[in-house]
Amino acid sequence: MISTIKDLNQLIKGMMPVVNPGVYAFVSVPSAEALQSVRVIASVIEDEGYSAVIGESDALSLELPILFRAGWITLTVNSDLQAVGLTATFAGALSKAGISCNVVAGAFHDHIFVPIECTADAMDVLNNMQASVNE
Repeated sequence: MISTIKDLNQLIKGMMPVVNPGVYAFVSVPSAEALQSVRVIASVIEDEGYSAVIGESDALSLELPILFRAGWITLTVNSDLQAVGLTATFAGALSKAGISCNVVAGAFHDHIFVPIECTADAMDVLNNMQASVNE
């Protein structure tokens, strides 16, 4: 089993954000079956339909309306699902920089989706946040 971290300072020190290459699209379809032919990065079932994050090229090839074009940043620290404060801390820092974020928690890592045009700026914010704790 992979060891995870709960301590907020240790989480921030070890964030090590990385940008996943590509452009990602938030889409909504009636059901998961509509996306069987593509790689789904994240999804959730809502009353309005099946919301998913997929590659933008897949959304375009399926002629789906794109609700949000995003860059995908992964925090490579092995964060515990019960850790308190990491999301609030980085979301606050991004907010101060005027960058919106949509967060998905994986079993071991947090994934941050930001407006595609803000990806580099978001990385600067996250790297500066990590560096300030490491000083």
